[in-house]
Amino acid sequence: MIQLQNVNFHYQKKTPIFKELNLDIPTGNIYGLLGKNGAGKTSLLKLIGGLLFPKSGDISVLGFKPGDRFPAFLSDVFFIPEELYIPAMKISTFEKVYTPFYPRFSQKQFHQYLKDFEIPMDRKFTQLSQGQKKKAMISFGLATNSRLLILDEPTNGLDIPSKSLFRKIIARAITEDQICIISTHQVRDMGSLMDPIIILDGGKIIFQGSVEDIAQKLHFEVSFSRGEPDNVLYAERVPGGYMVVSENVHEEETEIDIEVFFNAVMANREAVLAVFDA
Repeated sequence: MIQLQNVNFHYQKKTPIFKELNLDIPTGNIYGLLGKNGAGKTSLLKLIGGLLFPKSGDISVLGFKPGDRFPAFLSDVFFIPEELYIPAMKISTFEKVYTPFYPRFSQKQFHQYLKDFEIPMDRKFTQLSQGQKKKAMISFGLATNSRLLILDEPTNGLDIPSKSLFRKIIARAITEDQICIISTHQVRDMGSLMDPIIILDGGKIIFQGSVEDIAQKLHFEVSFSRGEPDNVLYAERVPGGYMVVSENVHEEETEIDIEVFFNAVMANREAVLAVFDA
């Protein structure tokens, strides 16, 4: 369980990033953290991971205050940042050096994930592409079996087959006693994996809900009209027409597009979110 209560945070310039931020994240899900550039996603992840410290308010993660950085907390959290800074050593050496910090680390799982991603154990990180480094660290992070796995833009640098494999591996690896938070701009790549969805904007959580919530409240369909449809919550140009989001007044089940949902919230926030408040 992750809880943030009345959290305030700013960097040295004193411009507030978060003001009285509140957030509850229960265990057992793969959460998608979405937001525009500058919304505060990475800052939020670092606060949760104990890499930044709130100016005021309370943060509880797995029963710990992240800022205390107790070994029992750090051994149960693995954070993969967007930009990787990895020692110039072989993957096998990295394994020997860092596995003692993670009591539930599984060598068998690590080697299998590396095999799945086609990453050789005897290679140095300096010999790997950015995408290969990312896959190696994802493999290690999953093998730690930490109760909290934080992934900041995990698919950056991955090719299309690797993105598909990443989704499959994450989906089967995360268990009911774990929390996985994925922050991404590549919503279309990750939409089928993330549930619930959290949208951060202007330093505030403006939406938190499950895919089921979205399906119950909103209707998604392609309109083949020449002009932009009227009386809808959101319309986005697609080949041959428009992808339309409207209120699901007839309780029809439609296929959800998380990227389109995010765009709808950003473009017409009050009207879209009012549907969920009704």
